[in-house]
Amino acid sequence: MKRTFAGLLASVMVVTAIPFLLTTGTVAEPTVQAASTEDLPVVGSYAELKKLIQSSNQDSYYYATMETSTALPVAAPSTVNKVADTSGGAVRGDFSTTNTQVQGVDEADIVKSDGTYLYQSTQNEVRIIKAYPATEMKVASRISYDNGKFVPQEMYVDDRRLIVIGQADETISYPPGHASKRGIPRYQGMQSVKTMIYDITDKKQPRLIRQLELEGQYMSSRKIGASLYVTANHYMDTYRIMQEKTEVPGPTYKDSVHHNQYQTIPYSEIRYFPDHFRPEYLIVAGVNLDDSKQEMSLNTYLGAGENIYASTKNLYVAVTQNNVQPVAVKQKASSTSLIAPPMESDTTIYRFAMNKGDIRYTGKGSVPGRILNQFSMDENDGYFRIATTSGNMWRDDEHTSKNNLYVLNNKLEVFGKLEGIAPGERIYSVRFMGDRAYMVTFKKVDPLFVLDLKKPSAPSVLGALKIPGYSDYLHPYDENHIIGFGKEAEADKDMAYYQGMKIALFDVSDVTKPKEKFKTVIGDRGTDSELLHNHKALLFSKEKNLLAFPVTVHERTAEQKAKNDMRQYGQFTFQGAYVYQLDLLKGFQLTEQITHLSKEDIAKAGEGWYDSSSNIKRILTIGDTLYTVSDDYVKTQQLSTSKKENILPLTK
Repeated sequence: MKRTFAGLLASVMVVTAIPFLLTTGTVAEPTVQAASTEDLPVVGSYAELKKLIQSSNQDSYYYATMETSTALPVAAPSTVNKVADTSGGAVRGDFSTTNTQVQGVDEADIVKSDGTYLYQSTQNEVRIIKAYPATEMKVASRISYDNGKFVPQEMYVDDRRLIVIGQADETISYPPGHASKRGIPRYQGMQSVKTMIYDITDKKQPRLIRQLELEGQYMSSRKIGASLYVTANHYMDTYRIMQEKTEVPGPTYKDSVHHNQYQTIPYSEIRYFPDHFRPEYLIVAGVNLDDSKQEMSLNTYLGAGENIYASTKNLYVAVTQNNVQPVAVKQKASSTSLIAPPMESDTTIYRFAMNKGDIRYTGKGSVPGRILNQFSMDENDGYFRIATTSGNMWRDDEHTSKNNLYVLNNKLEVFGKLEGIAPGERIYSVRFMGDRAYMVTFKKVDPLFVLDLKKPSAPSVLGALKIPGYSDYLHPYDENHIIGFGKEAEADKDMAYYQGMKIALFDVSDVTKPKEKFKTVIGDRGTDSELLHNHKALLFSKEKNLLAFPVTVHERTAEQKAKNDMRQYGQFTFQGAYVYQLDLLKGFQLTEQITHLSKEDIAKAGEGWYDSSSNIKRILTIGDTLYTVSDDYVKTQQLSTSKKENILPLTK
């Protein structure tokens, strides 16, 4: 039985305090020995693949459903780069970059900047926009995908290249005799992850120089310098494999520099994990963008991935496996009733070493529980740290939810652990920062736990703070302060209901007694922000005392407020960017509320709003100019004077 957190009526179930049921433990000292791809068996042949499918219990494999999936992030402490003006060679100023998890490891996004140009990905085109100076903004060029066969999703930009990653629908043909005894060519529809690499030396005429394709669905990617790494999941049609008499080919791929036709990954090159069969393919690819002669590094496994974390040296792919325990039976007088079977979850972590586009498998580990997202994972000083939630919040027996932190050594064996944090709650956000970790759990109040990781073999709790609401995302301000973004909450004796968007600055100078130094709440119940689900929506600069993000605001009317019903949603009043000044003396000071919606849009909105093309999605800075970006417009203004400089329409 699976039950989602959303099914538990808005936010929370039955209330408990937050007692600690902590268990710490150690395993042997870490070693430097690591596994290699050769340690894993190969599928070998189509006949062997069928045997693996027959011998597996497929019903026990499916993606975990966390009791609410709210994104957690962690980003590099600063998102400001210096840029050189190529026309004069002098440092012209600073510009904001994508809010990433690890410094030096870039993440793809829908809007990028190089300090002079903005690059924007929409559903059917990519735009290159000359953004600096703001008074001379214009669209330099557009890359259109009007045939509907390719939908761009995310991008990377460097000084020479634009890399666009998206989902493609293709039709591939197999030669006569390949899959048909009658020698008739066979055609098949295929979904693939396509990477389009453009030379943007001339911004007015971007030139496509390379295409990479992996059959399957896009999971995630990372870029380190000139090295690009892409991961994909490919569904395996086990019914077709078991029923068809002719061989069903494995996944396909293509690198336009080296192949004119799609290549099939042979079963002799597909490996599997003997103790963890899953009817899907996990494809991990790497490429050195500076060396077109170097072929794409390709690794294919029977398995799947859900979240990835990357340090500058290793890529980790995490996947959850749920196992339903035997059903318990309880006798009640003359009747017999069934108790929901407990669900035991484990997270398996696959590690890959990355080096100049080459990627190779180096090990696998497993820990109890399920993770929230990429920010549940971290690598530090040769150790891998991971935070999980085990059990289920809706249970009130020994299988109730508990939160845990595990430290794995170089062989991905559990080396230290801290289990049983906040029973009955689940993790809403995690932030690893060197020798500390910050964990937010929630059920009725928001406990912020400060965890000590100085001794990897014995992580421990340093302190905790209990406050209303919760934080979906934690972002470092400095080594002693951390910013939480989430929701305010109000509770009765049995339930808690989320309210407006809450921003808090936590002071952890005294790690045993963390404090909420400042907080502000935006709107009422129904207010939401992409930032709560995607860390890339945040603009933060400690140097500029600047904090900004897109938000959709709902507010209660006077009549609604008079009823004082915590369950009632507010009505739509605003969509756009909230811009704050933030410092340690005055806290959050709202300085701007910028919208791209017209008066007509607001008039037509009614009680709710939708994903309009005028919704602000990203906020960036170049020098002292603030840029807000929607699919329809780029709008700018000076940070120092709040003077509106320019509005650039983007639609044709």
